[in-house]
Amino acid sequence: MPGTRRRRPTVDAAGLWLWLVVCFVASPVSPIMVSSPPELHASKGESVLLSCTFTSISSPTSRMSVDWSYRPPSGGAPQTFFHFSSKAFPPADGQFTGRIRWQGSPARGEASITLVNATLADNGTFTCGVWNPPDVHGSPTSHTVLSVTPKAASVRFSDVGVLLVLVLLPSALVTLGLIARMCCPQKEHHPKAYRSPIEVTEEDEYAALQMRPNMKNKMCSDLDKTGSEEGYYSQKIRPPVEEGTAESQC
Repeated sequence: MPGTRRRRPTVDAAGLWLWLVVCFVASPVSPIMVSSPPELHASKGESVLLSCTFTSISSPTSRMSVDWSYRPPSGGAPQTFFHFSSKAFPPADGQFTGRIRWQGSPARGEASITLVNATLADNGTFTCGVWNPPDVHGSPTSHTVLSVTPKAASVRFSDVGVLLVLVLLPSALVTLGLIARMCCPQKEHHPKAYRSPIEVTEEDEYAALQMRPNMKNKMCSDLDKTGSEEGYYSQKIRPPVEEGTAESQC
């Protein structure tokens, strides 16, 4: 009818919120989070694990990719030296050639690499970037500052040290030997005593005294058996016995 105004359709607030929820839930886009240690320290010549992990709602697919880049302490733009997309692509040239080992496992959220034979020239910032479409938002990169220091010098014996060892070691062995001999004395073996033929001991003198009576009796018996003539001449020849002199006991 002429003069009648049309009413504009009103938007239901509940329907608007439902539409927004459906749009965001149906959308496959979700944030991805990448993390790595802020600092790492290593000695020259060591192997360093550059750890990098990520979390994503979407499962990793063949479109997932990982990039590692390096920036020296002097600054400048980061230079990508490693790439992963279904397989690893280590650096073909540059300072990291032949020294990068892929340690990642996308199914477990691992995108780590190992730097072999670290050098002082490797000091700087390493950046790990992970992209897993459709997860394109969030924090897809993380940084690690690597500090490589000279390896501690090994202990070396100087000439003085060698001389001390050569002098002290024998002295210590001799000292230990003397201490052991003092603590555990050995049984002394006395050599058999040597006696002179003319040396007379108390035992020999005692034996001689025991044999004298027997010898005297034997001599007396021998004189008794001798004839009278022999006895006569023996008495005649024998010089007279002076007074006070002891006669024969026979």
